[in-house]
Amino acid sequence: MRIIRLFLALLVSLPITGFAEDFSELYAKLSPAVVTIHTSNYDSQKQVPQRGLGSGVVIENDKVITAAHVVHTANRIQVKFKDGYTTEATIVSSIPSSDIALLKLIKPPENIVLAETTDSSAVRIGEPVFVIGAPFGIEHTLSVGNLSGRMDRGLMAGGESVTFLQTDTAINQGNSGGPMFNREGKVIGIVSFILSKSGGFNGIGFAVSINGAKKSLMQASDFWTGFDGILLTPDIASALNVPQATGMLVQHVVRGSIAQKAGLRGGQIPVSLAGTTITLGGDIVLSIHGVICDEPHDFAAIKEQIAALPDGKEFTVSVLRGGKVVELAVDTAGHSI
Repeated sequence: MRIIRLFLALLVSLPITGFAEDFSELYAKLSPAVVTIHTSNYDSQKQVPQRGLGSGVVIENDKVITAAHVVHTANRIQVKFKDGYTTEATIVSSIPSSDIALLKLIKPPENIVLAETTDSSAVRIGEPVFVIGAPFGIEHTLSVGNLSGRMDRGLMAGGESVTFLQTDTAINQGNSGGPMFNREGKVIGIVSFILSKSGGFNGIGFAVSINGAKKSLMQASDFWTGFDGILLTPDIASALNVPQATGMLVQHVVRGSIAQKAGLRGGQIPVSLAGTTITLGGDIVLSIHGVICDEPHDFAAIKEQIAALPDGKEFTVSVLRGGKVVELAVDTAGHSI
């Protein structure tokens, strides 16, 4: 009996570790940078506005990152801050294939709080993460979990693969577009979707890595950041009659970007193909600067080659368009030739 008492006393005296982290200070600091997004889209057939709900995070004085599916079809976007201040916003850029969008606030609040981003590739599987958002409209709700994996869906943005971060953090309707933070309180992802048979959260959710989101949305200074696409598998490439083993199907071209000026075209027809939702009708990039687009690492090599070209030097982009191979000539300053 005495041994049992000593054992229990020892257990009580030991520190409890590994079960929970206290995110209360980080929540108090960061929650003002998280916004709730209300959208409306007038449907002429139903004669009533269709309303939507999501979350977002402030990353510049007048800029908010959110999920594309929250705002992409909205006629009106209202952004609400934690203190109740509300302003309207416009879409700067929306990329449905990567499910990311950038909003511009019409009248930012004077005391606006910004969230800091970090290198999402440095976060390790197993590390704690947390999400702040508005599940079911319950604003500024905190949910905590771990980074449980990474998923590559073959998406390319900025010439690099777009990675989705997997988590067991509770994510529900209204969380979409909200930030996923690491344990230091820096944004590593933007909440995108869940895998569920019931429609509710079943323990597997995904966020677009902030690295890919920022490359696609914030930088429009070169050919690479003006479009995003999907690297086709050999099976899909064959189904689309691509004259080589693979290629990159262009999903979206940023308006006013170098890629658009070069003549690259995005898709218009969303379809489900081999279990993946893609947008058809756009160019399929076959090669850039003479190098066939087979693997993600090929794009890094191509980028290095083009970066080494003198200013104004021409390079070519070979695309499959309407069943024909078309050569687009672009110079390093971004002018079509």
